[in-house]
Amino acid sequence: MIDTARAFWVAEPGRGEIRDEAVPAPAGGEIVVRTSFSGVSRGTESLVFLGHVPASEWSRMRAPFQSGDFPGPVKYGYCNVGIVEHGPEEMQGRAVFVLYPHQTRYVVPATAAHVLPEGVPPGRAVLAANLETAINGLWDARPHIGDRITVIGAGTVGCLVAWLAAHIVGCTVQLVDVNPARSGVAHALGVPFAEPLQATHDADLVVHASGSPDGLALALRLAGDESTVVEMSWYGDRTVPLELGAAFHARRLSIISSQVGRIAPAQRTRWDYRRRMHLALSLLREPALDALISGESTFESLPQVMAELTAAPGNVLCHRIRYEP
Repeated sequence: MIDTARAFWVAEPGRGEIRDEAVPAPAGGEIVVRTSFSGVSRGTESLVFLGHVPASEWSRMRAPFQSGDFPGPVKYGYCNVGIVEHGPEEMQGRAVFVLYPHQTRYVVPATAAHVLPEGVPPGRAVLAANLETAINGLWDARPHIGDRITVIGAGTVGCLVAWLAAHIVGCTVQLVDVNPARSGVAHALGVPFAEPLQATHDADLVVHASGSPDGLALALRLAGDESTVVEMSWYGDRTVPLELGAAFHARRLSIISSQVGRIAPAQRTRWDYRRRMHLALSLLREPALDALISGESTFESLPQVMAELTAAPGNVLCHRIRYEP
């Protein structure tokens, strides 16, 4: 058995490197996974790469199989798809999704791996963690049949929220972004698109996922009286101004947070993390979601790729990392 691997580490804020890793022999109940693809969750991983995780959140922001500590050196990531090389007979040779960092091979408990459902290609399965976030966000939002729903921010999570919401009977959904190029992705997902100046006002529900203070201000302007704004962006150590003057109180607006680390309260009694991930993976049978894979690079190029993605994000959605077979 190969007992070494290669892994991507944030050596220090703004600089990544590939390091050799020891792969221990699997113990009982563990499996060995050879990575086929991983995905860069650009919003969160950019904050980690640049060292913008505040000290108060170092514990809460730990990824399931993170090594090292913030701000670095740290091995971070949670969008990994690979093939089981060693483990229970029913899992050997199967493609699995694991919340694991960018690494060529690794050992995890078999219970940490999710076998891909039939019809879900491994290359698309890197979207599972982002789709899980979108599911939890809509659970927190609690939309109603017939709602006018506005989603601000056509990044990966925002696009997935809009795509899910568009499947609710009777709902009218609009995806809003400052980048007009995102209209093509919205079209592929079957969701109407608008730039901020053309966005429809008086929404029954607004989901904000742009990661921008300007986007949050727009969310408050587009929300209808007594409606709710769900904040799904995470700003790291940035201070974000919030427009709570003018008509905010008179219009009785509500702002709530959503974070994937906890299952939404309305679902928590009956759902656990494994059931939620199974739902996310099953929804990835939809070919239209391939529109969210905006680029692909080799694993060995990841230090340079991360520097480029954080310096000039451009039209990046989910950037996929390809591993040698």
